[in-house]
Parts: sequence; C-alpha cells; structure tokens
Amino acid sequence: MTEAPFYDRPPLTDRVNAYDEQHLAIYLRLLMAEEEGADWREVVLVLFGLDPAQEPCRAKIVHESHLARARWMTETGYQHLLDPRVQ
Repeated sequence: MTEAPFYDRPPLTDRVNAYDEQHLAIYLRLLMAEEEGADWREVVLVLFGLDPAQEPCRAKIVHESHLARARWMTETGYQHLLDPRVQ
C-alpha cells in the first residue's frame, strides 16, 4: 500500500507536478500490473488499500484515474523529468 496520501483523482496539469513526483512508484506499479494482466480490484487493494467490495465506485475511479496519469507520464510527462526546460 502507498505510504504517500493519495487523492481519488491525481491533479491533471500540463507538466509533472509534486503529486506525480510523490507517486511515481505507484504509477510504475500500475503500469506493470496492467502489463501483467492483473485484476484491477486486486491492484487497487494492494496499492491504495481500498476494498473494491466496500467502495466499488471510488476504487474504480482511483484505479482508472491514476492509471491514466501513469500512461500520460510515459507519453509526455517523462520529458519534463528528463529536461525541466521542456514546455
């Protein structure tokens, strides 16, 4: 489970933000779990400590929104980590 507090939806900004930096490990684990075909319910339980049986809507939102941000990091956001001058 993540040690850093998390929002239901990560802040969506055009650049990497402090939340992204604090949750890079979670983003990587989400991407790896997706690649391995892991069940999202197990992933959200392990990574976020949310029980999808108790909070199905919230668990789905947390999983989907963080996975989407993780994908954004692989497509665009990583550029800002490598070169902070990138606009």
